[in-house]
Amino acid sequence: MKNKTLAAWLTFLGGPLGLHRFYLRGLSDPLGWLLPLPTGLGFYGIRRAQQYGLDDALSWALIPFIGFTIAGCALMAIYYGLMSAEDWNASFNPGAAPDAEAGQTRWATVGAVVLALLVGATVLMSSIVFSFQRYFEHQIEEARKISQ
Repeated sequence: MKNKTLAAWLTFLGGPLGLHRFYLRGLSDPLGWLLPLPTGLGFYGIRRAQQYGLDDALSWALIPFIGFTIAGCALMAIYYGLMSAEDWNASFNPGAAPDAEAGQTRWATVGAVVLALLVGATVLMSSIVFSFQRYFEHQIEEARKISQ
């Protein structure tokens, strides 16, 4: 029996590493194995920014990968947490009764949804703002080079 509360928390906390995919679909899930790639690229971008500064074009291109991955996993945690027990059990516990215990919403599920909404929205907006700011600063620098 796949527990909805555990899945929501795994998606929120370990989603960028694919842990929720492995829990829900098993170790043979290809998307679960692909999720660490954008996470790793984002961490590599953060590391480059620490080494070379924010003016490094590759770092500001890579950092949003981790932000968008975290935001996407937060969205999936919200989706899982808000699924009805009937839909949850039909999707992930097909042999169980529609109102089986594993698909019920608990306070811990609500907590995962609330935190995923808070963190996911913050990370998404921060990633978008960071990307656009660095892009436009780069364009201004290039325009200055051309005009001189």
